[in-house]
Amino acid sequence: MNKAQPKTDSPPAENGDFPIESLDDVRKLFASIGDRCRIMVQGRDDTIALILIALLADGHVLLEDHPGSGKTTLSRALGESVRRPEGDDTFAPLRRIQFTPDLLPSDITGGMVFDTESKQFEFRPGPIFANMVLADEINRTSPKVQASLLEAMAEKQVTVDNASHVLEDVFFVIATQNPLDLAGTYPLPRAQLDRFLFKIKMSYLQRDDELDVLAKWKAARKKPPTFSVTPQTITSARELMQEAVEVSPKIHEYLVDIAGNLREDPRVALAISTRSLVLALPALQARAMMHGRDYVSPKDLKALAVPLFSHRMELAPGCKDPDSVVTECTASVVEAATRESLAASA
Repeated sequence: MNKAQPKTDSPPAENGDFPIESLDDVRKLFASIGDRCRIMVQGRDDTIALILIALLADGHVLLEDHPGSGKTTLSRALGESVRRPEGDDTFAPLRRIQFTPDLLPSDITGGMVFDTESKQFEFRPGPIFANMVLADEINRTSPKVQASLLEAMAEKQVTVDNASHVLEDVFFVIATQNPLDLAGTYPLPRAQLDRFLFKIKMSYLQRDDELDVLAKWKAARKKPPTFSVTPQTITSARELMQEAVEVSPKIHEYLVDIAGNLREDPRVALAISTRSLVLALPALQARAMMHGRDYVSPKDLKALAVPLFSHRMELAPGCKDPDSVVTECTASVVEAATRESLAASA
């Protein structure tokens, strides 16, 4: 059932400060963020939509493709759309971390520094204390450094020297990696991959999109639009979406059925966990909201299944395409849901 939402004709203010009172407000807010990203990166509309869904669902994203595909530019465009409240410099809106083999965990989290004036050790926050963190080439650093992100991504806190330091509610990690260059890389372990809501593969642009990039490259280098949004506004949008977008018990059943299909498939050695199903719920709500609905439908499951689940599985020897496995196991559930819906409406 699609419930009517209050209408508002006023567009988001240039600085993103306007009341979040309805799903229409949330849609307009994230449409404005998406427009800013599309000015900086052409031909990546599907990727931008998934990243916005992840941001609204309070998840993290792993971008994977060859160098020069626009991963870093897109991440920076999104990060620069966040504006800190005036006078609040405890966190940065965006921090970029270039991962290298010689990096240490303290280079990410921060560490204890001796203050010569107070004669005491004080905690010096690292670059992870930001609303948006771009973890560039995350597979080029050691597993020890990769693990330093686990607590922050799962619990939004950092523990250093037996003291926990809380991060903000809006803490969004966009990690990039190049899967083709294996020299000097450390593949992410399954526990690390499970912290990412989506894994997005950015393929080569279509011919027309690539021509569009060449035609607009000068304009894209100019200063982007000044639209920005505070973290508090994003938090309000998340809370309203989770309250206003309905997830029926049937959707729960479909998710469990998809998980069951994957666990019983002989091509899957290690299937998805219950945690991945829980994390999928706000992502499904976000996609439904962005498509003008206040309820989750099987269409959302079909659209998000691959980026949600394919990176969380371990395939049996000889199988190399998790995307096709997830697509097949999801298709049967969506087909059954469609037949059930048609029968109920007859």
